Amino acid sequence: METSFSPEVWQEDPVPEQYQFCERCELCAQRARMIWGEGSPNASILVILDNPGLRENQEGVSFVCGTRQALQKAAFNAGLGMQELYVTYILKCRPVRKYDKEGARNTCKKYLRHQIEQTKPAFALCLGNIAVQTFFEDSEAEVKNLRGLWHSIGDLKVLASYHPLAVRRRPNLRKYFYEDWMLLAEAYRTWKESGILPL
Repeated sequence: METSFSPEVWQEDPVPEQYQFCERCELCAQRARMIWGEGSPNASILVILDNPGLRENQEGVSFVCGTRQALQKAAFNAGLGMQELYVTYILKCRPVRKYDKEGARNTCKKYLRHQIEQTKPAFALCLGNIAVQTFFEDSEAEVKNLRGLWHSIGDLKVLASYHPLAVRRRPNLRKYFYEDWMLLAEAYRTWKESGILPL
C-alpha cells in the first residue's frame, strides 16, 4: 500500500556524558542545552547541518521545524527513512545571538570527528555552505560547485547539497536537492546489495 509523507519527531541521540557540560566556546553561555543528533546513531548515512534549529515550541513540546520537515520529505521521496539516517550538526548548540563563528566551528569539529570515529558511517551528506566549508575544510567551497559529485573525505563518501531552509525559500533549488538525495539513495542501495562504494 502506498504511503504519503508525514513529518515525524525523530528520536534524539543523547549527548555523551563526557561532553554534556562543554565550555570550550562562548555558545555554552547561549545554549539551552547541547544537541548531539537524531535518527539512528549507527546508520550508514550521516547528514550534516550547520547547527540545531528550534526543537520545542514555547510550551516545551517537540515539533518538526521547517529544516527537518524539508529534510525528511526529501529522504522520504528517495526511499530513505529514520533507520537509514543519522542527522547531526557542525555546532552542537543553537546560537541565539552574535558569536565567534569560526572559533565555535573549529572547536565543535572535534565532536563531529568523534561521532564519525565511533559510528563509522559509509556516506555523508553535507547540507548548506557552512556545513560544506567546515567539513571540507575549505572556506571558499560552495554547494553549487560541489553538488552532484562524489567526494572522498577520509573513509567517507560525501555529497554536498543545499540547506533545507534554502530550498524552502528558493523553490528553484528543490529539483537539485531531490536529485542529490536520489543520488545518495541509489549509491546506498548499491553498497548494501554489492558492497560497492561510488567512485
